[in-house]
Amino acid sequence: HNYHFKILMASFFANSGKVCSKGAFNSCAECIVSGPNCAWCKKLNFTKTGEQEAVRCDTQENLKTRGCSETEIISPKNIQQATQKKPLTSSSSGSSDPVQIMPQEVKLELRPDMPETIELKFKRAEGYPVDLYYLMDLSYSMRDDLERVKSLGSEIVRVLQEITGGKGKARIGFGSFVDKTVLPFTNTNKEKLKWPCQDQNVQCQPPFGYKHVLSLTSEHQKFNDMVSKQFISGNLDSPEGGLDAMMQVSACEGRIGWGNSTRLLVLATDDGFHMAGDGKLAAILDPNDEKCHLDRENLYTKSNLLDYPSVGQLAMMLDKSNIQPIFAVTENVKSVYTELQKMIPKSAVGVLSGNSDNVVKLIKDAYSSLSSSVIVTHDTLPDTLSVAYKSNCPGGDKPGEEGICDKVGIGQEVTFYVQVTAKECIKPVSFNVGPRGFTEKMRVTVTTRCECECDDPPMKDNPHCNGKGQVKCGTCSCEEGYLGQRCKCSAGQRDEEQLRRECRKDNGTECEGRGDCVCGVCQCHETEGGKTYYGTHCECDDEHCHKYKSLLCGGNGRCRCGKCECNPEYEGNACHCKKSNEQCKTGQTVCNGRGTCQCDQCQCSRGYKEPMCLTCPGCTVPCQKFGNCIECLAFAEGPFQKNCSQACPTTKVKVVDRLTLSTEAKKCEVKDSKNCWMDFTMEELQGFDNYSVEVLREQRCPEPPNIVAIVAGSVAGVALIGLLILLIIKALIYIKDAKEWKNFQNEKKKSKWTNADNPLFKEATTTVANPTFSGE
Repeated sequence: HNYHFKILMASFFANSGKVCSKGAFNSCAECIVSGPNCAWCKKLNFTKTGEQEAVRCDTQENLKTRGCSETEIISPKNIQQATQKKPLTSSSSGSSDPVQIMPQEVKLELRPDMPETIELKFKRAEGYPVDLYYLMDLSYSMRDDLERVKSLGSEIVRVLQEITGGKGKARIGFGSFVDKTVLPFTNTNKEKLKWPCQDQNVQCQPPFGYKHVLSLTSEHQKFNDMVSKQFISGNLDSPEGGLDAMMQVSACEGRIGWGNSTRLLVLATDDGFHMAGDGKLAAILDPNDEKCHLDRENLYTKSNLLDYPSVGQLAMMLDKSNIQPIFAVTENVKSVYTELQKMIPKSAVGVLSGNSDNVVKLIKDAYSSLSSSVIVTHDTLPDTLSVAYKSNCPGGDKPGEEGICDKVGIGQEVTFYVQVTAKECIKPVSFNVGPRGFTEKMRVTVTTRCECECDDPPMKDNPHCNGKGQVKCGTCSCEEGYLGQRCKCSAGQRDEEQLRRECRKDNGTECEGRGDCVCGVCQCHETEGGKTYYGTHCECDDEHCHKYKSLLCGGNGRCRCGKCECNPEYEGNACHCKKSNEQCKTGQTVCNGRGTCQCDQCQCSRGYKEPMCLTCPGCTVPCQKFGNCIECLAFAEGPFQKNCSQACPTTKVKVVDRLTLSTEAKKCEVKDSKNCWMDFTMEELQGFDNYSVEVLREQRCPEPPNIVAIVAGSVAGVALIGLLILLIIKALIYIKDAKEWKNFQNEKKKSKWTNADNPLFKEATTTVANPTFSGE
């Protein structure tokens, strides 16, 4: 079983597809660092006349087919040297320093981009030492719990000794915390700073940030004595300074007394915690510096000067110190610490009873859970190195950033496969690999093999190099002032302008501005990153490719001449996503046949919308476009009648007596070649121009004309028009007469008759007046 598993690991970690990106390489060293599958032929006269030396650089298979023998091919392999100082031990009996990992030291000489796999074996030793530091919240609400813990020392040590399988293998320590002694976390009234407790009848001590009380010791009675001298304290707000205290317990390794053991940190509290940024409420702006700040009295001196640590800072420090926290909390804050547990590797959460009388069982259960779960990881690495893990445990066959094995029993040996890859030539670098929560680590030192070992005998003035250089790996290393494959070119032998033209690509800048033109050949400069430009005209470099998460080619490929060459399982211009189409599939079809899957996301065509190319908001139902196809498929008529199946291959037609109107189907009305209306519905299928059509069996054709109705209508129309004309003439005459009558009436009103007497007229009667008549 193990043999087949190793074969599986080797096949998984091997590079898929032996391909070498050939380029204008001038030396064997440039060739082998260009790719893990590139080899160099050192055979003399291997290249043909006019060929560049770049043809010497290719895969081993291609070089062999071109006449380069096995002994003439240079292709350095990785070198691994493992050192096992001590063998694995199943028990600590008879040994004060049990060994649980093998090997303890590995030296790797890696060729760039060629991964190497280390087998790391781990076996849980029985009776491995345990250090437990009990960190307790002494805020006023924990009064009952403190009284209970004062008598738990012997019981905790007994359980720890039971876990380790012998006396003297378990140690216990104690520390306490409250919160920062500044507003708004603590009441700064002088009286309150002296006596922060609500009850005046209990013993109370002034508030403090963190206090280290007892270094780790195997004397359980000393634990009881020191804890019994502790008193409750108090503060204002509910969240406490637990993260501050945990940071100091991690940073003050010497003061706490952590040993070569399984390190457990029990945090007992009934409230939440302050974190980075909360210090601003008290004008504390300086971030936590992750350093130890305990004075002679073991008090945290910078509690009121430095902000609380972030969860990320604390997780990193706990991991660095190999400390496994156990959050012993009350039911009301269990959910808070469960979320915290997810962000801190190798941690556990247990629920305390009202007075903490179940804390011993809680510690035992948490230890069993933590110790049986083995998580292998490494220190911080430079960007030029990558590490991946697999294991022979169930579910460990997939590579990941950590190696994980669950339910590992005492004495059980498990194997982790650690794949290390150097992405480029680097200086020697060392890092540690090992299980979280254990001080034992495997030391890995990595160097790179970036030079060719050709073992050419020195020969001054070699005739192959025209007496002007030496042969190195099949090519000439010319003396100063000479160039070319055989050192036959020197400055001044040819027209200078002609030589310069050979250094210009497409009549552009000489050597692209990245090198010097010497004897018609570009000698490239160094790049900003310390490498060298390359190519016939220095047009290439391996530092200017797309980045993802600040990593060149996303860390999943290599930059080659300005473009990312992705690892087989990645794609994208920055190699930023894994090759997959799982998120693009609907059934077995990718993107519903209307787009392509890139980076596991659909790139839709013709206006269809992501994420699955299901809808096209700007598209209209092509009723008229498919009218001829529907006529020929449903009724065997129309212009496509003779070649219907060829003209309409993507249309599926069903003739029905009644149309089914679904939400996806669209109703259409189209006239056929006989001027009849066809009623049908169209439902789009996967792909383009692919429809399922339901056609109503009965067409709506126009009825023939009614001759009698037409003639009668025509006669009636003529009569009506004549009558209308007569009425109009009569109306016009009437209007004209009315107008003249009105004018006559107006003229009549304007006539005037005079009352003057006619001077020629004399009346028949003469009247004479008697002047003497008085009238009386």
